[in-house]
Amino acid sequence: MASRAAHKRLTREYKTISENPPPYITAHPSETNILEWHYIITGPENTPYHGGQYWGTLMFPPNYPFAPPAIRMHTPSGRFHPSSRLCLSISDFHPRSFNPAWEVSTILIGLLSFMTSEEMTTGSVSATETERKCHATRSRWWNSTGGGSHIKAGGPAQKGNVKAGDGGAKFKSEWPDLDKVNWEWIQENNIDPATGARISSTSPSSCGPQLGIAAGSGHQTHAVVDAVMQQRDAGRGWLFRNKLVLAGMAIFVYVLIARLLGEGSSTSS
Repeated sequence: MASRAAHKRLTREYKTISENPPPYITAHPSETNILEWHYIITGPENTPYHGGQYWGTLMFPPNYPFAPPAIRMHTPSGRFHPSSRLCLSISDFHPRSFNPAWEVSTILIGLLSFMTSEEMTTGSVSATETERKCHATRSRWWNSTGGGSHIKAGGPAQKGNVKAGDGGAKFKSEWPDLDKVNWEWIQENNIDPATGARISSTSPSSCGPQLGIAAGSGHQTHAVVDAVMQQRDAGRGWLFRNKLVLAGMAIFVYVLIARLLGEGSSTSS
């Protein structure tokens, strides 16, 4: 339970961040627990996270602001382990370095700054720019479906770290308007709610490079290869396919002419 000082401070900070939110950031406390804050970071332009919807939590201690919160990002980003506590100078890993003058907006601006850097720490991961862009395109699907687990998951949102298996229940309970927009986006773009891949696409969506031929279509693959080989052979023509025979004939004619010329010169001498 929050102390009186923490409750008063967080109430004031919610009013401040609501009236003047930092760029790319929105946040609010949970209705049932003012120490549990939920934030959304929208990926900034000119970064691999552009357009991504990154949802996370700040868990404040009862004696805030004299101790920092635990910081987690639940949405896969290619930058942080989902739902893992992050070791930052503004997090509960370093309570002695926390400045009581820092507010929620200060903490989230610091998190965004660290996210767009390449510095490593506990809870961070290394990924390629392509992988991070892929995570960004799938972020809204992941948030609202729990990574596709909404089909099996049931019941209300549970306490504790948010995992993919919660079926998106926690996200929906905290961000009902965003969740509605996400589902409209999923339908408008023909996204398979179970996999996050476009329904019109034959290849599964993932954060790695994909071949242009669908997995599991062995007969189609052979047909494509055979067609390419036939076109290649047709383009080369009869001369190319019989180049060895023609080369042998050319060598034979060359040797024959050389012998005739040699015999002619010896006779004239």
